[in-house]
Amino acid sequence: MAGYKAPSFEDRAASARDAKQRALEKLRAKPAPDPELAAARAATRQAREAADAERRSAHRAAVEQEKADREQARARARADAEAAAELAAAARRPLPPPVLPTAEEMKAARDARYAARKSRQRG
Repeated sequence: MAGYKAPSFEDRAASARDAKQRALEKLRAKPAPDPELAAARAATRQAREAADAERRSAHRAAVEQEKADREQARARARADAEAAAELAAAARRPLPPPVLPTAEEMKAARDARYAARKSRQRG
């Protein structure tokens, strides 16, 4: 050391070199395999895979339900279209000709009205 207050450049460079070497050795050191950690990781992986499988099956069920709902909607639309076509066809059919009274029936109705009026006037 150069002095008690300020280390020399060489001292600082050596100190930095030593610190760098210690950090590299610490980084390169491999820890011993921990069986508890490996078991915990395996359990976590299995739980994640189970959750993923459940999520996929729920998604498939939702897709199938949506498909069934669309098919039901199509069936209802087809039934409604058939009913509308049937009503339109019924509206296009010609009406039966009106039943007109014969001349004798008209005379009888007129005579009945005349007689009713006369009976009210006498009455």
